[in-house]
Formats: sequence, C-alpha cells, structure tokens
Amino acid sequence: MLGVGQKFPQFKVKATVSTDLKTAFTDISNDTYKGKWIIAFFYPKDFTFVCPTEIKAFGDMNGKFKERDAQVLAGSTDSEFVHLAWRQHKAELKDLPFPMLADVKRELTTALGILDPNEGVAQRATFIVDPEGIIRHVSVYDLNVGRNPQEILRTLDALQTDELCPCNWDQGKETIKV
Repeated sequence: MLGVGQKFPQFKVKATVSTDLKTAFTDISNDTYKGKWIIAFFYPKDFTFVCPTEIKAFGDMNGKFKERDAQVLAGSTDSEFVHLAWRQHKAELKDLPFPMLADVKRELTTALGILDPNEGVAQRATFIVDPEGIIRHVSVYDLNVGRNPQEILRTLDALQTDELCPCNWDQGKETIKV
C-alpha cells in the first residue's frame, strides 16, 4: 500500500456526479482538482449497509472540507452506472456534493495497494493528498467497520497548520512550539 510521503498515482476514471442521466457522468483525473487538497476515500461496494453511512457523513461535512480548499472524492470498484442507480435509489445519496469514482478496471485501487485480496473490492481506505499530490495521511479500516469523517477533517486541519500538533489537537488549539 502506498504511504505517507509517496506520490498519489496518476489516474483517469469515470465518475458519477449527479442523478440526472444527461449530466451524471464525467471524467476525473489528477488534473481535475490540481492545486487542491484531496480527500480520497474508498469503500467496498454500492448497495451495502456500512458504506452509505460513511458516504452520507462525508456529504454532510462537505462544506467544511471545501472551506479548507479540499475536494472530497469517493471511490469503489463499482461502475459509474451502479453508482448512478444507487444514488437514484438511496434518498441520502441523491444530492451527494462530490464525485463517486468508478475504478472498474481496478487500476487506481491496485496502484494504491488497497484492492482487497479476498473480496476483490476496494478496502475501506482514506487518503489525504496535499496540493502537490503527496500523500500526507492514510488509514484503512476493516471492511465491516465505518470510519469517522470528523477525524479525517481534524487530521486535515492539523496537516494544514504545517506545525507540530499534539494528541487530540483540534483546530484553534495551541500547537507545539519547540
């Protein structure tokens, strides 16, 4: 698995960005959000039980990520058409404010090292990538356990200080001065 300090891999995938069939799909690549922080979170499958709770939670917090010049990207190995059907079917996903990446060839998940060897799907992984394309945070959870988007936001805040941040540091608190 790629780790902190490594370059996020080059990619170009289809993404679902709305529930309207005329405007639902677009291509997303490294260049799409060049110069922004990226919060790329991957989940195992559409039409499951834990995944929509996380996706909705990230959607609810999207404004806070945008305030920090960060673009949220959700991704799985499902196709853009499955993403569309799920968004149309699941009320809490209809107005999702960020793209859902469709890594159907499994190239991005393989390059990141997060393709689950037993299930053949994306692991529940999160990457925070800085504006230069360098991975600054990685976390991976068991397929059955949802992550906490609030902790991802806290980590982004800490990274953006470019200072030493103690345990349980939150935005607005003192950083460590050496």
